Amino acid sequence: MNQSSPPSSSASDFPLANLSARQLAAFVALAEERSFTRAAARCHLSQPAFSALIRTLEDGLGARLFDRTTRTVEPTAEGALFLEPARRLLHDMRLAAGDLRDHVARRRGRVALAALPALAAGWLPAHLAAFRRDYPGIELDLADVLSESCVERVRSGRADLALAALRATAPELSVEPFLSDVFFLVCRRDHPLARRRRPSLAELEGQPLIGLARHSSVRQALDAALPGRPLAPVLTLEQLSSVAGMVVAGLGVTLVPALTLFHFAHPDLIARPIAETGLQRHIYLIRRRDRALSAAAEAMAQALWRWAAEGPRRPGITVHPAP
Repeated sequence: MNQSSPPSSSASDFPLANLSARQLAAFVALAEERSFTRAAARCHLSQPAFSALIRTLEDGLGARLFDRTTRTVEPTAEGALFLEPARRLLHDMRLAAGDLRDHVARRRGRVALAALPALAAGWLPAHLAAFRRDYPGIELDLADVLSESCVERVRSGRADLALAALRATAPELSVEPFLSDVFFLVCRRDHPLARRRRPSLAELEGQPLIGLARHSSVRQALDAALPGRPLAPVLTLEQLSSVAGMVVAGLGVTLVPALTLFHFAHPDLIARPIAETGLQRHIYLIRRRDRALSAAAEAMAQALWRWAAEGPRRPGITVHPAP
């Protein structure tokens, strides 16, 4: 074997910053392959360039890492001692670089989100402001549309994510339960039902009901929950703000889910949870199953789950666990 003396440099003369990932990868490859030719090919380097990497690593560490002959390459005792730490260092460096690339990727890009109007007006704004502060380089596109349009935007690729009260069944869509909110009776404070802590649906019979249009998620959830008790509103409106105005004026009462109650924050109104436990609306997070999210859209998806899980608990709202 070649008995040439080890390099004379001291390890203390080798700054840590000079220990590169390329050197570590070359060392690990040579220790595992026991061949300069195979190790150089594994690292996609010419053999002279590969040999230079090993030589500078040995010079810097002040230790001969391999015994070389014309036929064999074997780690020295020092090389064998360095192998496992080198593997760990290389693994950690690659993980750190990957994390940094992910972080940088999430600092730019574009994400398109579709959400029910009540969510876009009530629950989302403060969270989106925080997202904008955390990711100022990500362009945000928000569409406040009804559930069918939310689903269609994701299906067509115009939205990366949607929050909709519709469990879409298309095989190309991933649909995860996100939030559920129970229904409340909203009436004037001087209405007889205001004295009931949890009025029942039976007590609403004969009361003038102000309802939303059939294509709204609120009306669809009510119709689905009450198949044998069709609603017959005295007024049917498109906007929750209009419903609130009619209830304030004493034209009737209304049934709305918890996430819409901010529309009814009026001193003359009061909200009471309905006694029937099954009367609730389900909201889903929808995305394409067959397309990977961009880094920006993945950041938004994770933020949505985090906001739901960590946000303040409000009566009548259930947060579902992230998948």
